[in-house]
Amino acid sequence: MTTTTDASAPATTAGTTTWTMAKALNKGMEAALAADDRVLLMGEDIGPLGGVFRVTEGLSARFGENRVLDTPLAESGIVGTAIGLAMRGYRPVCEIQFDGFIYPAFDQITSQLAKITARHEGSARFPVVIRVPYGGHIGAVEHHQESPEAYFAHTPGLRLVSPSTPNDAYWMIQQAIASDDPVMFFEPKSRYWPKGEVDLTTPAVPLHTSRVVRGGTDATLVGHGAMVSVLLQAAEVAQREGTSLEVVDLRSLSPIDYGPLLKSVEKTGRLIVAQEAPGFASLGSEIAATVAERAFFALQAPVLRVSGFDAPFPPAKLESVYLPDADRVLDAVDRALDY
Repeated sequence: MTTTTDASAPATTAGTTTWTMAKALNKGMEAALAADDRVLLMGEDIGPLGGVFRVTEGLSARFGENRVLDTPLAESGIVGTAIGLAMRGYRPVCEIQFDGFIYPAFDQITSQLAKITARHEGSARFPVVIRVPYGGHIGAVEHHQESPEAYFAHTPGLRLVSPSTPNDAYWMIQQAIASDDPVMFFEPKSRYWPKGEVDLTTPAVPLHTSRVVRGGTDATLVGHGAMVSVLLQAAEVAQREGTSLEVVDLRSLSPIDYGPLLKSVEKTGRLIVAQEAPGFASLGSEIAATVAERAFFALQAPVLRVSGFDAPFPPAKLESVYLPDADRVLDAVDRALDY
């Protein structure tokens, strides 16, 4: 086993390009594979097929089946094997084919992977990345459009991130692979295909950093993954109606970088938290409670939440009823401004 370069220093190329998020993830993993031969990919149909979303397309042909491994349909086995590989010095990247398929691996992730570094009192590191295509807006059947991130954000020992743009996807996947801690990498599958500019020279911000992506003065909107594009759409509509909304992209779900968010709330006095996941006992609940504790005297209205409903994800034809859209966000903005 020969290390060609440090995994914390991903390969870069000068300039910018335009890629889909799927392509950006592909290129980010390609850079990580080329930079460090301890990195390997594992998952169902990720080899010659390139995965159901073609995110790993071409990587098996370039790096071989010993670096890009097709696994049996056994999520617990995928993650369990990755833990063993990490013990031996490798940096495995596991793909869970769809969000709803992650539960067979739940015990391995939450009972083993999340706790094993603490069990060794920090003397052993387990750099495992678990890629999870998640969320709705693709018209899929049951178990293919869920948002299970709160289960894992609740578990100490795991890091959770979710990109919203191709540029973030390209850099964040490399940063996640370079991390010595387990990282759950939630990929908003509805954002796989829209294109965006990717800066190939340097990451915009560190991995666990939230960021203001649109300035405003009247209220703050915060979300992650696919919800960020919905919030930007709502802010654009509100601007035409004379309301200025600031949008914060959470990016990291655990740990949460509250600095930019609290600074924004101190400026606007109002906060609307949006997510595709159900609202009860969710990331939105945690953010609302923390902001109420830490910015109470800046708030001019209660923190409001916009989320999926507290019900199982419905059949595809009803997804537009279940998932938050710009209208539901703007309704919450109106209620916040009425206080």
